[in-house]
Amino acid sequence: MRSRCGSRSPPTSAAPGGVRTDPDRVVVTHGFADLLSLVARALVARGARRAAVEQYGHAAHRAVLAAAGLEVVALPVDDGGADVSLLDALGRERPVDVVLLTPAHQFPTGVPLSPARRGALVAWAARTGATVVEDDYDGELRYDRRAVGALQALDPDHVVYAGTASKALAPGVGLAWGAVPAGLLDDVVAQRRVLGGSPDAIGQLTLARFLADHEYDRAVRRARARYRARRERLATLVAEHLPGGRLLGLPAGLQAVLELPPGTDEDAVVDRAARRGAELLALGAYAVAPGLPGAGAPTTGSPPPSRAPAVVVGYGAPRDHQVEQAFATLLREIDPLSGTSPRRSSRGATGAPPGRGRRSAGSS
Repeated sequence: MRSRCGSRSPPTSAAPGGVRTDPDRVVVTHGFADLLSLVARALVARGARRAAVEQYGHAAHRAVLAAAGLEVVALPVDDGGADVSLLDALGRERPVDVVLLTPAHQFPTGVPLSPARRGALVAWAARTGATVVEDDYDGELRYDRRAVGALQALDPDHVVYAGTASKALAPGVGLAWGAVPAGLLDDVVAQRRVLGGSPDAIGQLTLARFLADHEYDRAVRRARARYRARRERLATLVAEHLPGGRLLGLPAGLQAVLELPPGTDEDAVVDRAARRGAELLALGAYAVAPGLPGAGAPTTGSPPPSRAPAVVVGYGAPRDHQVEQAFATLLREIDPLSGTSPRRSSRGATGAPPGRGRRSAGSS
């Protein structure tokens, strides 16, 4: 359960901003959902009853929290990330015991948690005794500058830092690590014993060798260069061929929110793209209503008046030779629904000839 990577902490490139921990407080799990389950169950065993999550996020993670016995409520997300100032208001009826956030690069909107909100969040956690779970799902993949510093470094006693090799290497690696507060560590380990299924030692030792030989850092640099080029290409094509559209969020990670021209039906865009073999999701598919129980079905239909229509475009899945065609398919399927007069080249939206077959330009 605890790290079998010798005396190493998690890879430095995957734990930016000086994560404050030591090897004995690092736990290794099958993936982030496994780690989240252990932490949630440990907290419930200690009396936790309520968890706050971001308005936009993975429904599977909300389900993990609910399965552990937590009531899940949602915090609204804006350009400054999750509005953590509402935690006290949410706690008036029943205390919020745990908060799950993606502060470095909110998933899927791509915004970072603002410095003021970062400070307010850790101050709230210290005052209330709550636990914050920091999901740093793609911390290695920031393209314009150094990665945003880890929230955990501000308060190691109340923040669980979670990292993974899935984005930098491959989902099949199946390993995540958590820097767990000292006061919570034994309870998390106890949950592993109850549930069983520790990650295999061979996988951990292989990753340890990968780190020792500096292959992990080299793999991160290659991935960063590849996906930076893809995002820049997508941004260029949107600017050139989709009037009224724009990419939102930080230049980072394997996905971006594409804000659609006003009046576009985001669900219709998803349906049209699917018929052409391009997989993507409407931003609303990731949402739950702020302040309401957040473990149920996603919000569907037209976006609220405060939000423009948008889709989440993943650019990590296509092979290199498929990227241009995947982007071309996406932009072609938006054009008839946008009500704008797109600028086209003689060879289609991106200058590439139309093709057939399945091209994933959806969430990664």
